[in-house]
Amino acid sequence: MTGDRRPLVSELFPEFTDEMVSALRLDGEEDLVAQLPGLAFWGRCRCDDDFCASFYTGPRPIGRWADEGNHKNVVLAVDKGMVVLDLVDRAIRYVEVLHRPDLKRLVAPLAPMERHGS
Repeated sequence: MTGDRRPLVSELFPEFTDEMVSALRLDGEEDLVAQLPGLAFWGRCRCDDDFCASFYTGPRPIGRWADEGNHKNVVLAVDKGMVVLDLVDRAIRYVEVLHRPDLKRLVAPLAPMERHGS
C-alpha cells in the first residue's frame, strides 16, 4: 500500500475483475458491477488454506457480518472454482474465492487482513 491509498482489486487482479463483471452482468447486478472499478483491497484471508484466495474489500466485522447491517451473499456463476461476494448494505465487503490456484498465486504474497486488537 502506498501512503493512505489501498490498492484497487481491478489493478491487482484485472482478469479476475473482468470475470466478476461478466458474472454479475449475467445476473443483472449492475449496482455491484459499478462498485468494482473503485473496490479496494484491504487484505487477504488469514486462514492459509491452500485452496483459499479470499480477500477483504472493506473493514472486517468485529462480530458477524449481519451485525454490520443487512448481509447478503451473492454466488457468482464462474467457470472455475467458487466465488461468493459478501455484501453489507449492498456494499461488497469480502470476496470468497475457493479452488482457484491462478488467483491464489496472486493473493498469497499480499498482506493479510489485520486482526482486531493487533
